[in-house]
Amino acid sequence: MSRFEFDAIGTSCEIDTPTPLCHQTRRQILELVERFDRNYSRFRDDSLITKIAEAEHGGTFVFPAGAAQMFDLYDRLHKITGGGLDPLVGRDLELLGYDRRYSLVPQPAEVSTYASKRTSWGSDVFRQGSTLITRSPLLIDLGAVGKGHLVDLISGVLGVRGLEDFVVDGSGDMLHRGEAALGVGLEHPFDPTKVVGVAHLRDASLCASAVNRRKWGDNLHHILDARTGRPVKDVVATWVVAKDAATADGLATALFVVPASRLVPSFDFSFVRMFADGRAEVSDNFDGEAFT
Repeated sequence: MSRFEFDAIGTSCEIDTPTPLCHQTRRQILELVERFDRNYSRFRDDSLITKIAEAEHGGTFVFPAGAAQMFDLYDRLHKITGGGLDPLVGRDLELLGYDRRYSLVPQPAEVSTYASKRTSWGSDVFRQGSTLITRSPLLIDLGAVGKGHLVDLISGVLGVRGLEDFVVDGSGDMLHRGEAALGVGLEHPFDPTKVVGVAHLRDASLCASAVNRRKWGDNLHHILDARTGRPVKDVVATWVVAKDAATADGLATALFVVPASRLVPSFDFSFVRMFADGRAEVSDNFDGEAFT
């Protein structure tokens, strides 16, 4: 098995294939990653997301055509979670210290002030396909779905190139293609040397999310309930298997803010969810084992 490693949207990624990827394919993937970052990163001064955040009176912002699918998923998840999952959580993250400069210094007074005027994806952003229309500066964070969407886009490049057996791993967001099932350990959220279970992944995506991935200050981390703007407390880790990585990524985040019963009627997926008290909830259709 050959491995191609590269950095993308602030994390490490790798692609495993039976034979090495050709130079042209590698270059195409790296160019895709750069375009994606330039459009969707809130940590870049030159990104389209930053232009939205700095538009004093709002404006019309045209994203690549493929963004419509990602925005559609956000629409569905925002509605089903009652606003618990919201791309406009970017401002909350910034005020808590997870800002463009990675200051990791919370601003308690501004957090309190913003709580009374929190913006919402459902009412403050108007959308026409892949075009977003705003009326004021809005800080969008696409972390709940964006990395999974990028993994899907990379997988699409490989598929067009004729590859049928590969794994794209975006540091927790994984897509597998091939006949032979892949055993994937479910990393313990508080001890990376241990696993709490194993998933048998075959021709599907597995996305994981945990509160320990980005943690700072006094019990602060990057997974927020957008209805309150505060880090979640009850759930500490989730793993979701779905056909595509964007859906698995979004559902892995949604499971922090709503019970699975809210999501099951609208999505086809399996999951493991771990709570702060050590309990684990495992869906009946999960292909694998949970050890807790």
